[in-house]
Amino acid sequence: MGGSRRQSKALSASNFGAFLDASPDALLAVNADGTIKMANAACIRLFGYTRAELIGSDHWLLLSEGFRNETRLLQEHLQAQPDEPLAPQEVYGLHRDGTEFAAEVAVSLLDHGGSQVLLVSVRNTEHRKSADADLREAMSLLTATLESTADGILVISSDGSVAGFNDQFLKMWAIPPEFLDGDSEEPVMRLIISQVANPEAFMARLTEVAENPGAESHDVLDFRDGRTFERYSRPQRVGERIAGRVWSFRDVTPRRQAQEQTEQALTDLAAQAEQLRALAFQDPLTGLANRAVFNQSLNAALTEPHLKTVDVLLIDLDDFKEVNDILGHLAGDDMLVEVARRLRGCVPNADVVARLGGDEFVVLLTACPDADAIAACIVRCLHVPVTINGTVLRPSLSLGLASIAKEAMVASELLREADIAMYAAKAAGKNRFLRFHPDMMTALVQRTEMEAGLQLAVTRGEISVAFQPIVSPRIGQTVQFEALARWDHNGERIPPSVFIPMAERSGLISEIGNEVMGLSLVQLAPWLREDPSRSLAVNVSGVQLQEPAFADGVLRLAAACGVGAYQLVLEVTESVFFDPGCGLIRQLSSLREAGVRVALDDFGTGYSSLGRLQDLPVDIVKIDRTFVSMVRTGQERLPILSSMINMAHSLGLTVTAEGVETAVQADYLTALDCDSLQGYLFSLPESGHRLERAGRQAEDALAALAARRPRTG
Repeated sequence: MGGSRRQSKALSASNFGAFLDASPDALLAVNADGTIKMANAACIRLFGYTRAELIGSDHWLLLSEGFRNETRLLQEHLQAQPDEPLAPQEVYGLHRDGTEFAAEVAVSLLDHGGSQVLLVSVRNTEHRKSADADLREAMSLLTATLESTADGILVISSDGSVAGFNDQFLKMWAIPPEFLDGDSEEPVMRLIISQVANPEAFMARLTEVAENPGAESHDVLDFRDGRTFERYSRPQRVGERIAGRVWSFRDVTPRRQAQEQTEQALTDLAAQAEQLRALAFQDPLTGLANRAVFNQSLNAALTEPHLKTVDVLLIDLDDFKEVNDILGHLAGDDMLVEVARRLRGCVPNADVVARLGGDEFVVLLTACPDADAIAACIVRCLHVPVTINGTVLRPSLSLGLASIAKEAMVASELLREADIAMYAAKAAGKNRFLRFHPDMMTALVQRTEMEAGLQLAVTRGEISVAFQPIVSPRIGQTVQFEALARWDHNGERIPPSVFIPMAERSGLISEIGNEVMGLSLVQLAPWLREDPSRSLAVNVSGVQLQEPAFADGVLRLAAACGVGAYQLVLEVTESVFFDPGCGLIRQLSSLREAGVRVALDDFGTGYSSLGRLQDLPVDIVKIDRTFVSMVRTGQERLPILSSMINMAHSLGLTVTAEGVETAVQADYLTALDCDSLQGYLFSLPESGHRLERAGRQAEDALAALAARRPRTG
């Protein structure tokens, strides 16, 4: 197919026919008048004619109108320039049933019995359409991703040529685009070398990476103009093959300058005894007063006879541990510094603004006419987005306010009341303030009693399971049930949002999780055994995954219940993948090798990007209800939803949408090819003995949705 040339050696009729039938491409021997002299077996399969129907017929009947002169033009070119190779030409073939298909044609001239015969080769190229479309979509997504990052990206193929780059890379290195379009890389390298402060070290690192294609690298580049870049590279893999290398450059000049200025300031302070004494009463990270200063000031305020009011505002950042775990402690420190700056701005007239430690701050007010207004201002001012190392975060805080007027109170008691109010604010939903009330002490006692009751919940048989169906709009059936833990304590059903975090904090989550897993498998086993395509989803905590015997225990339990491992789906949140140990990944890998699938729950609410999906050991993505709730009328343009679904599908993952409550939402997600749906539209969570009812209700809802959609064809 690659080219054509005149053949001088004649072939016998039998050899010539055998040669044609041996080819996987459709081959035709065409006489000078255009009639078909011979046709191979592949030609019969491709066009649908018998050999008898083809022999003697005009070969044009096999080409779509508009492409029937291609063979004549190719033949004329061969006759005029017999030694010049010809590339295959794209045409449309015509099947016997009238359907057209994409193909490519190449020709050669042969001597056959003293006469000249045109050998025509036809190859079906229909299969390339889908691949080309997928490639264009993937390249479009890749380009959008590259251009959306603040880092400069350069992709080098395994042969050393430039395979891709983004505009930020050109901007950071001041490289004219035409340099990368040229045949030589020398102008680009000269320009880069001229900018770095240490060219020898720069080239040495390139040589080191070239000698270790599978290695990752991370270093810092200093520029002659004072800039500083972090340089990171990793191999680009296609399956097990290394296809090239991706280089990422991040401008960290402001951070480096800030670090240098801080180091210089500390050096200067070290030389001044008076300033060192001051640092003994100052938080070194934020510059706020420390715990000692606050305690001293609070004790002094409480013993001052002329003061009418003393207010303590205790502040704790919500979910700050996730910032440290996901973005690193340096980003966490940046967050604390920014919170301290805003806090000082909110209360310029405060007696003391201090950091007690970790993510806990405190404000002392004396003779303040409206401490509640100050507390509300703090919550409002701190809940404003902040960019930390390129990631946009919105600080959230819980604030407890405690005050004294005329009655005497010791410092520790007042601070304890503020602490109780602060935890009450967290329990009430976070990002708010609450003033201490005696009832909060009662609630604290009740919470303590509840934690004690949770210790015996499994032993007393208080843990049960409810099941919510997950449906497939494509096949119109319930394909999965999610098991949801329930706790009935002293005649009251405790919400999972209350007792699950309590179980996490107290270390009981493993015992409760194992109980839920066992109850779920036992109750759902008959339903699962009816159809191997059905499955059970169970939420799993990161604490459970850290237990060495967890994977073996799950597989033994499934086998004991007669349930295949492939019918189990373990739902985990994104945060479990940030555990510094590798035991958790080993557990998930062991389970996946046995057939268990892993679902990433609440996707989109964490800190990582869509692109990180390819690095996680998951099979299913569950889109959080927050995004589903954005669909109200069905006319919204929500690229975030389509991007999530398309990205997951491109990585071979299936997608489930949670929190589907309206038919409009279900139709919208179905139109985006979302694989499965879950929510109150189909059924509330039901106990095991109402499983059949829940499934029937879900499928009735699916039928109603199908009836809403316009019929096609």
